Amino acid sequence: MPPTIPKDPLVCNGAALRKATRRISQLYDAFLTPCGLSVSQRSILVHIDRAGNPTMTELAYAMVLDRSALARNIKPLERAGYLTQVPDALDGRSKRVQLTAGGKAALTQANRLWRKAQNRFEEVYGAQRAAALRAALAELYSDQFADAFVNGTDTSQR
Repeated sequence: MPPTIPKDPLVCNGAALRKATRRISQLYDAFLTPCGLSVSQRSILVHIDRAGNPTMTELAYAMVLDRSALARNIKPLERAGYLTQVPDALDGRSKRVQLTAGGKAALTQANRLWRKAQNRFEEVYGAQRAAALRAALAELYSDQFADAFVNGTDTSQR
């Protein structure tokens, strides 16, 4: 007998989160259109800028991405001249990622547009609710939650 498909589309937490993520990405992307970057591309540039020149492994970890997905996502940014990959001075097998002057300029422009999207989100959703949402999501993408999920540990008492 085939599995029963739930009638409530929100019964799956993963599906609901993915739908919400896709919608928010669409809305933020619309704000970022003038700079030519998507919100996910801006996020990559932000993470590189914050870290200085992280290794690909460090960047993938910070973004909660696997390295192959990160490699695919940075290729267009590299082709656009926004970042470069250079061998690590201590470990030639590792690559470090750094922003170029063009990448820093693109990020500055994207940040101005992103701030407008962020302000609009908080205007529509509410600043306090938005802060609570970010806190809840930060818990969900934490290593502690991943460990608890794998091990079946209840995190609701924390």
